[in-house]
Amino acid sequence: MRAAGFFLRSVTCAFLLMLGIGGAALAQATSDELGPPVGAKLTEIGTPPDQTGMPRPLSSLMGDKGLVLFFFRSADWCPYCQAQMMDLNTAVTDIEKRGYRMAGISYDSPQILSTFIERRGIKYTLLSDPKSEIIDRYKLRDPQYKAGSRAYGVPRPVIFILDKTGTVKSKLYEETYQKRPPATLVLATLDKVASGK
Repeated sequence: MRAAGFFLRSVTCAFLLMLGIGGAALAQATSDELGPPVGAKLTEIGTPPDQTGMPRPLSSLMGDKGLVLFFFRSADWCPYCQAQMMDLNTAVTDIEKRGYRMAGISYDSPQILSTFIERRGIKYTLLSDPKSEIIDRYKLRDPQYKAGSRAYGVPRPVIFILDKTGTVKSKLYEETYQKRPPATLVLATLDKVASGK
């Protein structure tokens, strides 16, 4: 989780700017602050289809207290995403006990998502964003992949903790797509949000 690291880098960048050291350090420090900031309210995601093809507005995904919404690259070909989704699956019951539901978004088709859910026994909703419209709306597209690549349009992985109004209460992410915040950290973060810390 990068919250503490981001704070440290922000302080460092402010210090460098005071010293007159160029914007390259600042750009590097802020480039990994993914998507809407904590405290922002997410605009509607529209009605992307879930793994069954049913259109799902954000309100239909919410638990009594909110939603754990994560963006991932692909359930089809990304082993890091597959491992993350299976790890998160172990926490579904505990997430729901805390009043939240969980949903993931990728550019995968509903058919790919349905196959993964059936094969792995996934107990939460997956949403299809095949044109990367939601991914782009939240500025999460991974810029390293160009048109023609199978990874073109994938998001940089991030987990948002949203309250019932869609306000971002916390974000979890790593500096590389090869590492993902574990389910235990998601649960600890929900507890921290509940305590108001």
